This record gives sequence, C-alpha cells and structure tokens, in this order.
Amino acid sequence: MTNIPETGRTPRVQIRLVVIQILVLSLLGTLGGRLWYLQIREGAEYAKEASGNHVQQVVEPAVRGSILDARGVALADNETRLVVSASRTDLLKQKDDGKAVLAKLAGVLGMSAEEVAQKVRLCDSKTPQPCWNGSPYQPIPITDEATAKQALQIRERAEDFPGITAEPEAVRRYAAPGNANTAQVLGYLSPVTDDEITKAQDSDSPYLRSDQVGRSGLERQYDKELRGKAGVTRYEVDNLGRVIGQAEADAAQPGSNLVTSIDARVQRVAEYELNNAMKIARTQFDKITGENYKADSGAVVVMEAKTGRVVAMASAPAYDPNVWVGGISAKDYKKLTGKNSDYPLLNRAIQGQSAPGSTFKVVSTAAAVEAGYEWDGGYPCTSSYSVGGQVFKNFEGESFGPISLGRALEVSCDTVFYGLADREWKKDGGINPAKGEPKDYFYKAAHQFGLGKETGIDLPNEVTGRVPDRQWKESYWKANKDSWCKYGKKDGSYVEKIAYENCLEGNKMREGDSINYSIGQGDTLVTPIQEAVIYGALANGGTMYTPTIGKAIVSADGKTVQEIKPKVQGKLPVDKATIKGMDAALEGVVTRGTAAWKFGGWPQEEIPLHAKTGTAEVYGKQTTSWLATYSKDYTVVMTIAQAGTGSGASGEAVRHIYNAMYGVADDGKIDKKNALLPTPQTSLPKVQADGTIKAPKVSKDPAKEQRVSQEGAPEPDETQPGATVQQNTSTNRDTRRRRRKRGSRRMCT
Repeated sequence: MTNIPETGRTPRVQIRLVVIQILVLSLLGTLGGRLWYLQIREGAEYAKEASGNHVQQVVEPAVRGSILDARGVALADNETRLVVSASRTDLLKQKDDGKAVLAKLAGVLGMSAEEVAQKVRLCDSKTPQPCWNGSPYQPIPITDEATAKQALQIRERAEDFPGITAEPEAVRRYAAPGNANTAQVLGYLSPVTDDEITKAQDSDSPYLRSDQVGRSGLERQYDKELRGKAGVTRYEVDNLGRVIGQAEADAAQPGSNLVTSIDARVQRVAEYELNNAMKIARTQFDKITGENYKADSGAVVVMEAKTGRVVAMASAPAYDPNVWVGGISAKDYKKLTGKNSDYPLLNRAIQGQSAPGSTFKVVSTAAAVEAGYEWDGGYPCTSSYSVGGQVFKNFEGESFGPISLGRALEVSCDTVFYGLADREWKKDGGINPAKGEPKDYFYKAAHQFGLGKETGIDLPNEVTGRVPDRQWKESYWKANKDSWCKYGKKDGSYVEKIAYENCLEGNKMREGDSINYSIGQGDTLVTPIQEAVIYGALANGGTMYTPTIGKAIVSADGKTVQEIKPKVQGKLPVDKATIKGMDAALEGVVTRGTAAWKFGGWPQEEIPLHAKTGTAEVYGKQTTSWLATYSKDYTVVMTIAQAGTGSGASGEAVRHIYNAMYGVADDGKIDKKNALLPTPQTSLPKVQADGTIKAPKVSKDPAKEQRVSQEGAPEPDETQPGATVQQNTSTNRDTRRRRRKRGSRRMCT
C-alpha cells in the first residue's frame, strides 16, 4: 500500500481551520457587541419594556353619572344588560377573518349577517355608519339586548364562537320618566375615537379605549363630570399568560350626577302640547297655498323668568336616544340623518332659527323710545304705507288711527313701525348716509337685546341667529355678489328681480330693508331660546340671564355639591317706565288683543299673563307661528314652522302648559292640587351615601293625567277635538291674519 504523506494536506486544512476560527470569532464578537448594546447601552429601556410584557391591564369602566331632573327623577342613568361583543383581533386570526363565526352569531341573535358585519367594521372617511369608531383592540358590542337564552348558547358553545363574549354590563339608559323624551337636551353617547384619545392624553381627563363619550346635548356638555375615572388593575403574568400576582390596582371612580332644572312632568306636558299643536295645525287649511299646513317642525321653551333656568325644552320632530346605546343600526341612522328625516337630531330650541315676525316688535318699540319718540305720542296706524311706488300693507287693511306705542304693540300695528323705521332710515342719510356713524337705533337695539349672538346656554352647537345690520349686509354682499349678478334679471321672476337688485346695491341699507326689519321680517333670524331670554327679562324688570339647564353637579356619594348659579348677562336697553308700558301692552294682548281668544277665562287677576303673537313669512313656505309669553314666574315661547298664525297654531298649546304648571282649569278655576309647578323648584334632591336618590314617584303620563283631570283629554296620539272645534268656529281676526307680499324690495328668509 502506498502511504500518502500527511504534509500534502496540511496547508489546506489549516487554511480552513483559520477561516472557521475567524468566522467563529466574528460571530462571537457580533453577539457580544449586540449583548452589550442590549444589556448595557439600552438595558434600562428594554428592561422596562420587558417588565411590561409580564404585566397585563384589566380595565373596569367607571359608572357614568346620572342626569336628573330638578326633583331627582332620572332622565338618564344606567342599567345592567347582557352585551354580546366581538374581538376583532381574534376574528382576524381565523382563516376567513371570522365571517363564518359572525354569520353563525347572527343566527343566534336573530340579526342578518350583513348587520352583524357592519357592527364590527372600522369607521373611516369612506365607511358609512353603522361602523365601529372605537379602538380595534377592544371588544366591539354587537348588541346590548341579548336574552339570557342567547347568552347561554354563546357561552356553552364557546368553541363555536371564538372571539365572541356575552357578559352583563352597565349600559346607558334614557329613562323617559312619564314619557318625557327630552332627547335633544340629553344627547347620546358613542365610543371614543383614536383622535380624541390622542388630544386628551396630556389633559387632566385622559380617555381610555373603553370610554364612551357624549356626542351632543348635556352628555357632551358635562361629559368630563359625568364620565368618572375608569379603574385599572395590573396583573403579573408568566410567559404562558398565567396570572402569578397582582402588581397594583386603581379603583374606578364613578362619575358625578348632574342635577338639571328640567322638571320631567312639565317637560312631558310641553312635548305633548307641541306635538298635539302640530297635529291640529295639519288639519287646518291654508288659504294662501291652497293646502293644509305642513307644521313640519317646532320647539317650545319653558324658563324661569327670574333665574334663566330652563324648566322644559322640547323640539319636534324628536327621536329615541336609546337607539344609540350599543351601536346604532343603519336603518335607525338613516331615519335620523337622511334627507327625508327632517333632521330630528337638531335641537330647534337652540339651533332652529327663523324670522320672528311680530314678536320682534318689543325690540322695535325699545328702539323707537331710545331714538326719542314719545311713548304716548299719536302714531298713525293706517291701512298701508307707501314708499317709492311700493305698498306695505297693514294686516287686512286694518286702521286704528293715531295710537300710542303701547297700543301699537298691543294690536300689532305694522304701519306704525314702518313709519318709525322709515323716518330713522332717512335721518341716517338714506341709502347713502353722510360721513360719520349712522345712529341705526333699530339695529343697535337688537344687539343690545342679545340677538345676533349665542345666549351661552350650557348646550353645545347653539346658533347665533342674525341681525341684518350694515356690517352683515356688506359681508353678505361680498360673498354672494357674483351669484346674484349672474342669475339676476331686471324683468325676471320675483327671485330674479331680488337677485338683480342685490347685485347692484345689496351691500347698502335700503328703505325697504329697514321697513321690513322693523316688524321682524326680511333677513332677521332668531332662535326660541333668544326669545325666551328677551321675554324673561321683560317679566323680571329688565335683567337678561344666561339660560342654564345644569343646576348642580353632585358627587356619586352625595358628599360634594357644586351648584351652578344663575348668571346675569346684561340689562335690557330700556328704562323702568318703558318696561312698565310694554308690560301693560303685552297684558293687553292676552286680555283684548291678538291672543285673547285663546286665553278666555284665564284667572288674570290671580296669575297675570303677558303675550306677543307673531306670524312670520318665509319665502317659498307657509308662515311660521310664534307665541312668546310670560307670567311673574315663567316665560313660555313656542314656534311651529309652516303652521299659520301665532295664536292660531300655538295659543292653546301654550295655554295648556300654563294650565298644567299652575293647576288652572279651562273655566279659570285654580286647583292647587293639580298644579305641577306653581312656583319654581329651588331645593336640590338628596343623594344618599350609597348613591341612591330621594325622588318622588313618577306617574306614568303626567300630561295625560293633567288633561284628564281638567278636560277629559284623549291619549297623546289622538287629536284633541275641542281644540279643532274652537279653531274652526272662532271669528277672531288672528285666525285670518296673513302678511301680504310687500313688493319687489321684500327680502324674506
């Protein structure tokens, strides 16, 4: 055998060994460097993160505080329901992204597979409601109305429903005591969004992923106080997720209770009377349009005259805020927001604005006095007022001869105010005023009465209304000039003629503008809450209060009470003598003026009432009914769109609200036992240490009981026959009252 010398392979083997050694050393050097980086340079940071991986957080949502009426009756509170939720994270781990599980769940819950799928999809700019706008990592509620049988099916067959839970949870409940809906005042809740979490993370009230937040109404206005603070328990776990100890725990802090000035009994009466008035109006024939009144929306405000606290606030059409609890369905969302919905989410008491009609004349009267006109001067109340070939008519050509400002207010004589406003317009220099500031008494008075700005009520999204003064006209003209000039025609239709005139001189205060403005027409817009503030001030001697609904914030255990005091926002720009004169004139409206036919038999000596009716023209629509009233305790303002005259559409409804509060029967007799609120509620309800509240029992339907005790009224969904007969048989001039079109200079809104 031939021996092969070992020296023939040695160099090659040695080279390989050297290479291997170098590689090993390099790997060891790299590993050592990485270990140095991880353990020394970044050791503290990674140690912190590593410790976090062994701690799991369990969030216990805080119990949201209740919203109570002035006596302690719950308007919004919480109840325990069986909530079925889906973990989106667990569903996405499945082969079909959980579609089969969701379809099977739909069968158990009696829902469609599409409806369940919509519940768990995430909201974005392209995804319509319903969808989930909360964190994708928290359980998404499918329904909060599961039955015990459905919950047991899901829990006992957990292997068939991976990612699905069925647990009892506390959810929001809008109680509607005595059928007092109060929807637009209360608002509703929905899950917090990522953007809201980010914005609030450094605030003194950060959000958790599990939070529900207020989206409108009192739920939004007082969200921070009502929400409380969620509890967080941190558990130490091993690498298999088994709990090995409790690290620390922060107990949940329940939210505070909000006591409001709302009286659920009066609220229900106000809602009933508003809806009933609208139903009755729809049975009445409008001679101008040749069809029945549409009466498609309305609002009513009942407010304490001496504090500005709101006792009742109703807006129609309304909705059930409970549809938002647990996530709203596509069908319900469309009902609330679709183009045929008439937008019930709007609170028309603070967001509905329209021309005020003759209820605005208290402002014009104050302006006239400020401009130097004598209260008892003889101002011609003629059948019409002519300007530049245009004829501005008084109602049905009525003429009362020379009358005082008080009498003009009482009989609502348009031509008196036309003449006063026209004279002041001419004094200010007409359409081209001389250098220097025009006096503009009529426009300045509106601002001094608080119009053209928010009242400051403690509800979100209040609108300002509009005072069409010179500044507004200039800005409005600049924004619309191009459109007016494009479509306006000198000899076109009424609208085209208006556009043509606006193109040429829409930025100038024209004579017709000032004339229309003086009676609350043209471009003037007000809200019911603004009217309530004005007439409340007339009732109390001239003090304007910021309207409030929140009365006190009370801790869950009742130990801490933060009262929300009434706040004065200003004084009416009139002296005591003028207020006294207005007061007498507005009382005359009830006893012998345009509202007298609706308040016949009222115990005026015991409970003096004052009122001003208004019938506002709206171009292309039927007239808007306004009725502003007050007693020594309260002011009640009602408006109904496309419903006819002020007293004709709203008179009986407002009368019945006063009947209920003061216990007055239709024959004028006062029965204090039937009075719901003869004087404003001053004391606060008592919250016990265990969170319970001492509140009186609530009748099933106080509106019905009140009407039955007084006049044998029908159920709320029936038409009141007595009211229909009275409207059909009355010959009072207010039943026939219609504003005539006042020439091509008319600017209606």
